[in-house]
Amino acid sequence: MLPTTIDEAVAALSAVPAAVPVAGGTDLMTEVNAGQLRPAALVGLGRISQIRGWEYQDGHALLGAGLTLARTGSADFAALIPALALSARAAGPPQVRNAGTLGGNVVSASPTGDTLPVLAALEAALVIVGPEGAEREVPVSHLLAGMEMLRPAELVAYVRVPLLHAPQTFLKATGRTGPGRALASVAVVLDPARRGVRCAVGAVAPMPLRPLEAEQWIASLIDWDGRRSLAPEALAAFGDYVAMACIPDPAPAEGGGETPQLPPAALHVRRTVATLARRGLGRALA
Repeated sequence: MLPTTIDEAVAALSAVPAAVPVAGGTDLMTEVNAGQLRPAALVGLGRISQIRGWEYQDGHALLGAGLTLARTGSADFAALIPALALSARAAGPPQVRNAGTLGGNVVSASPTGDTLPVLAALEAALVIVGPEGAEREVPVSHLLAGMEMLRPAELVAYVRVPLLHAPQTFLKATGRTGPGRALASVAVVLDPARRGVRCAVGAVAPMPLRPLEAEQWIASLIDWDGRRSLAPEALAAFGDYVAMACIPDPAPAEGGGETPQLPPAALHVRRTVATLARRGLGRALA
């Protein structure tokens, strides 16, 4: 099925409830090839021009869910939403970025999805369209956390991103040289209007994690009316705070005894997160 409008796509999903919508198919085909998914039918979204563009709307960027990661990583996006452009450029080799879409990244909700921590830090929202023109908006974080689920015949049509016009960055560590699956990733966004810092850590849990206490603590140290610089010790402490919040020490066993230690692999990831958070905040403040 190859609908050309959102309404046609919703009607196709309503007619065949077991059908699976597909845009770039980069994640879906991986599951099909691994024998994890056997869709009864596919509803192709590639011909729906409505969801392949973007526009300004009330201080936000309304991004079509069908925007490719290659388009999202372009220079005009980098000027508009720098961290999102950086994360899109990091999302695998060119053939993946040319096919994969922003909406697909969100709906697939892979723990290592590169755009997800950025969208979480930006506190983006999803515009979801359903049968009979029904439309609702939910925070990206709610869908990723399982607090909201897509209902039958619903589609993510747009991603609404606040335009903060402030420094932001995205950093990613992989297990090998070049584009690859993230070992850990960190998005840092400054929000001068609210005198806040937002940080989200990806790939270390099933969904991006927000270290809210670390955000509030570091925001209280920044001179928002001055140079906004921080001492290296404060940046390092922020990195450690974020890492400890996202990868805490194991709880002690009941009845006392030795406190369990993190395994070496977890310690390595924690140190990686600390480094990414420290560097990310430093670059944003610079």
